[in-house]
Amino acid sequence: MLDKTTENRVNGLDLNALAETVDAIAADPAKGMVEFTVATGWTGQTRSETTVTHYTMGGERIERGFKIVADEPFELLGTNSAPNPQELLMAAANACMTVGYVAQAAVNGVNLTACRITMKGELDLRGFLGIDPAVRPGYGAIDYEVELEGDGTREQYEAIHRAVQATSPNYFNMANAIEMRGTLA
Repeated sequence: MLDKTTENRVNGLDLNALAETVDAIAADPAKGMVEFTVATGWTGQTRSETTVTHYTMGGERIERGFKIVADEPFELLGTNSAPNPQELLMAAANACMTVGYVAQAAVNGVNLTACRITMKGELDLRGFLGIDPAVRPGYGAIDYEVELEGDGTREQYEAIHRAVQATSPNYFNMANAIEMRGTLA
């Protein structure tokens, strides 16, 4: 269990604050409900800009202000001015899992000096372009490799890896089908 009496930082994370958050959500599950919202607009050719203005946690609106730009490479009719949606999807999964690896290592007392995730996936453009309806428009599988360096043992790293696979939201989102409920305004 986490020590709440003294400042306890591992991998830059305040474990006392984490313990307080865990306790608060355990006592009142509504405090753990988080809703993220993004809005994306087309800006020409294959380029789009997504804005992040806020999220809600426990019913409280928390203001934010970020822009995420996407584009396609020249070969896919874009201007090559930003990562494409597939690269952003992988980046989002890697970033989410990185938080998980760092946090899981911290709560297990493992000091990391490096955490790297390399992810790759291959898709067949015949599916996206509608050339062959038997071809999936997305990935059949995504491969990723995690490199952890620090003062942990191989057994600790394996336990951390299993914990991330069990708790990472974006790992879950990509490993399981999500119901997409789109409407046309």
